[in-house]
Amino acid sequence: MPYPENTPSVDDMLNMPTGDLAQMPVELLAGLQGELDHASKRLKAATARFSAALEVRYATRAADARRACGKDTGTVRLADGDFTVVADLPKRVDWDQEKLAQIARNIADSGEDPAEFIDTKLTVSERKYGVLPEAWRKGFDPARTVGSGKASFKLEPAKAP
Repeated sequence: MPYPENTPSVDDMLNMPTGDLAQMPVELLAGLQGELDHASKRLKAATARFSAALEVRYATRAADARRACGKDTGTVRLADGDFTVVADLPKRVDWDQEKLAQIARNIADSGEDPAEFIDTKLTVSERKYGVLPEAWRKGFDPARTVGSGKASFKLEPAKAP
């Protein structure tokens, strides 16, 4: 879809007061939205390629440095010319929920408090809450707080009837 000729550039938009931007014709806003979407996709692709290049260049050295420190994950620093490369490999831990629940029961059965070792977060899915009988829902309501996220708006061409 071609953009209108007088669509401001992203640089123009950054220097434009928000009120002025808001007053632009919707066709120009849609064109600018298209430019931003295109720029965002290009930046995301460029960032992914750049990150992959850094991984190709430094992953082996970073793994060797971690091994020399006796660790599999974490942050190491590598010298490269006048630069220090900070290579981070975060630890990711996943817990088998069924096995962890059994361990919690075993701890409780032995007379200890599993909360000393295991964090538990109780939640109710909105789908399940929505199908609860009204009387039950009223019981859940004092524990439920509803908020909202950040509003977003997307301009799309209207479909012809």
